[in-house]
Amino acid sequence: MSTDASLLGLFLANYDDFRRRLRRRLRSDDLADDVMQETYLRVEKLAMPEGHATHPTSYLFRMALNMAADHHRSQGRLLTGDEVDELLHSVDNVIEPSTVLASQQDIAALSVALDGLTRRQREILLAARVDELPQADIAARHGISVRMVGKELKKALETCATKTGRRSYQRFGPGARETS
Repeated sequence: MSTDASLLGLFLANYDDFRRRLRRRLRSDDLADDVMQETYLRVEKLAMPEGHATHPTSYLFRMALNMAADHHRSQGRLLTGDEVDELLHSVDNVIEPSTVLASQQDIAALSVALDGLTRRQREILLAARVDELPQADIAARHGISVRMVGKELKKALETCATKTGRRSYQRFGPGARETS
């Protein structure tokens, strides 16, 4: 079968969340990493099966859980009935359509808010909040002071909060400049 780029893209977009959830369930960083690598290789080779198109994220996480069970079996250790039940029943419930709609509306509002920022504010906000870069690195990247990064970040957060109707939470105090 050919690779379904959207399925692989969805897996990569949710990689950190899947890994975190697997780590919590499997209680092992190494095992979670192994399972995520094996799942990636399988997703890379698969196209979306019929009947799974409505909940692809759940399908991908279920695949990762199945890979964890396969990994246990391949290590010569059989899962107990309780472990199998825990893995199978630990999958998150299907997201309600109203939750999906609200999330889509939030994303649209955030997109409008980001469009209202200056280019530098948008780049600083994304570097600080998405890439989690320290403000000193952001300052060096833009050729400005760390204090100016803080000001631009504050303006960007306030603008986004106003346009999305949300409250802005900022990190102040000791260590606030180390990471943003």
